[in-house]
Amino acid sequence: MKYRKNRVGGDISILGFGCMRFAKTATGSIDMKKTEEQILRAYELGVNYYDTAYIYPGSEAAIGEIFKKNNIRDKIQIATKLPQYLISNKNAIEKYFSEELSRLRTDYVDYYLMHMLTDIEAWNKLKKLGIEEWIKEKKESGAIKHIGFSFHGNTGMFIEILNAYDWDFCQIQYNYLDEVSQAGRKGLEAAAERGIPVIIMEPLRGGKLVNQLPEKAKALIAKDEKHRTAAELAFRWLWDQPQVTCVLSGMNSLEMVEENCRIASEIEAGEFSDKDFELIEGIKNAINERLKVGCTGCGYCMPCPRGVDIPSVFRSYNTMYMENKFSGRAEFFMTVGLRKDSGLPTQCAACGKCESHCPQHIHIIEELKKADKELRPFPIPLITTAARKFLYRK
Repeated sequence: MKYRKNRVGGDISILGFGCMRFAKTATGSIDMKKTEEQILRAYELGVNYYDTAYIYPGSEAAIGEIFKKNNIRDKIQIATKLPQYLISNKNAIEKYFSEELSRLRTDYVDYYLMHMLTDIEAWNKLKKLGIEEWIKEKKESGAIKHIGFSFHGNTGMFIEILNAYDWDFCQIQYNYLDEVSQAGRKGLEAAAERGIPVIIMEPLRGGKLVNQLPEKAKALIAKDEKHRTAAELAFRWLWDQPQVTCVLSGMNSLEMVEENCRIASEIEAGEFSDKDFELIEGIKNAINERLKVGCTGCGYCMPCPRGVDIPSVFRSYNTMYMENKFSGRAEFFMTVGLRKDSGLPTQCAACGKCESHCPQHIHIIEELKKADKELRPFPIPLITTAARKFLYRK
């Protein structure tokens, strides 16, 4: 297993165990026998970073039981998350944290994240509730070792949140399809420039970069002279970048654990050849042939005078056709709809400024109307409005 450094010089395995998708029994509960086998095998092979969250059903309790039973709590690092979207007062912060410690059967968390920040306003709300003082207290007592945040949103908002506090680490969605969306490569590099470790989630876009590839992409992978799988190529593309500290994988079989650990023990940053990058570009082009709008996410259309987040809208719209309707709408909900000052297509005033700057010569005004119609069928606008009011309630 290879390791990269955290902010104070500690070692983090470049492969992390994502604890959201454990093996299940026939009744839908976590299969503790299989999960224990997989976690212990990952531990034996050098994985020391285990990522869970308050809202992952049964996950915190499961890993807490496994680590305590096998007496390895002090040999691994647990990352879990404050459900900031459920917080309405300072007492709630302590309540959720205490409950998490109880589930995890520990008195400290190695890596604690503000879960799913999409807007600087969510952080500002926590600040008003005294989160900075609370963090300081927990770090001084040793109850929290490192503080960070997980992010779904656009690049500009990521950098704004990154600059809003002295974070120890962050977690972003990043893969070869998200290079210019969400935090993107610019966000990754901005964090690295500040010496902030970056944990990667969704390296395979929930398995879609393996299970939902078009036939043309599969054919390119089948011709790879190094006989790498779709998953291996996606992981190696990430680990090739030295700014990537750790890549999470939701491993739910021993075979997956063995294979991912093998790759993570071989990889070296900067090992990708020109031919490897050409292969990735070929796979991306095969996927992008299904795009509805030829938007590259360059951002030349921004800022919109009316606040429309044009690249994120088109990214979500394209995801509906590259993957499925649910995925596209879910991405839109997280990256655009949940923000306090939303960047909805309906805010467009048809001024044409964006179209005059678009290097792809996209008919943006017309495409925004089409995107809005497909991304926000009834009752999604009502649900989005209600969710935003809940998140930013006083």
